[in-house]
Amino acid sequence: MVLIDGKRVSTEIRGRLEKETAELKTKIGRTPGLATVLVGEDPASAVYVRNKNKICHEIGFQSFGQNLSAETTEEELLDIIKKLNSNDEVNGILVQLPLPDHIDSEKILLSIDPEKDVDGFHPINVGKLAIGNALLTPCTPTGIIALLDYYKIEIPGKHAVVLGRSNIVGKPVAHLLLQRHATVTICHSKTKNLQQVTRQADILIAAVGRPHFVNSDMVKEGTVVIDVGINRVDGKLTGDVDFDQVAEKAGLITPVPGGVGPMTIALLMENTLKAFKATQ
Repeated sequence: MVLIDGKRVSTEIRGRLEKETAELKTKIGRTPGLATVLVGEDPASAVYVRNKNKICHEIGFQSFGQNLSAETTEEELLDIIKKLNSNDEVNGILVQLPLPDHIDSEKILLSIDPEKDVDGFHPINVGKLAIGNALLTPCTPTGIIALLDYYKIEIPGKHAVVLGRSNIVGKPVAHLLLQRHATVTICHSKTKNLQQVTRQADILIAAVGRPHFVNSDMVKEGTVVIDVGINRVDGKLTGDVDFDQVAEKAGLITPVPGGVGPMTIALLMENTLKAFKATQ
């Protein structure tokens, strides 16, 4: 069994981005800019946003942090996004979810300029992903593909089984795998004979949000297992895969934490650089 080290891979990606950003600054005198928008005082969201801003500075990006009170109205937030859309120094806009209940998240996400949608969630970018020509693709699924590539895991012709059909991970990672010529099966809560399906997987991606859902009976020998789950059990982070059980059969496997998680923020930065370069 080989442990897939997301921390190491993400560190290498960030190093490459830092080098390219320094070269761009020397060449054209400008660097990418990422705007983060945080509404309210949710502790987990505040930590995520702080980390994103910190990594921006480490890589050499400009960081435009917007920390707003929980009382911010939908109209005020839409106005802020409108200003960020028209700011040439801002190449990426990230609105941290969840938003307070009085704000319509879908309306807010739709208001972001698709060319600055570094999360890849805007319907225009989702449509481009579906037809295979998206510049900005969702960060976690793109990070999964980057991990498979880093570890030289063959994708063409392989049977990839995706557990979960969310718009954030399940559906987009299925599209990305299809574009790489995998045969893809998406499983969900209504799938019959689930174990029979998952045991066919050469690559198994678990993104269901249920701790230890995947056990060793669901995996064939040598499968590549990618655990996207982040669950808190007894104060500890754990994935959707029963790691100790499944690791005995898997060929390669991601841990939680330290697997897919670090890749998400690295690919967010890569999307910001892509969006910047597209404007030059």
